[in-house]
Amino acid sequence: MTARLNTVVFDTPDPKTLAHFYSELLELPITRVDGDWVEISDGTTKLSFQLAHGHRPPLWPDPNFPQQLHLDIRVDDIDAAEAKVLRMGAQLLSTKEAGFRVYSDPAGHPFCLEYT
Repeated sequence: MTARLNTVVFDTPDPKTLAHFYSELLELPITRVDGDWVEISDGTTKLSFQLAHGHRPPLWPDPNFPQQLHLDIRVDDIDAAEAKVLRMGAQLLSTKEAGFRVYSDPAGHPFCLEYT
């Protein structure tokens, strides 16, 4: 048996808004909208977003509301990338780790911008 990851799915109260956020951030086109399901993909990388009624976002770093997963996104220019994600609706959560800045997306999922 060969297994391959098909997609990472984000639960969200607003699939279209979150898909547009990651579409712009990762420069991946929206390739499917099917009711409460939206996908972005370049044919290799795919992220999906599904409606989750009553979604309770993680409150990183609060262990009572754990993050469950997060994306590390490598960028060439951290200051330009930070300005972009903040304009798009992200919130800065932490700059404590060397080489990473932690943000939350518009639905509250943590993600990191990684730089060297």
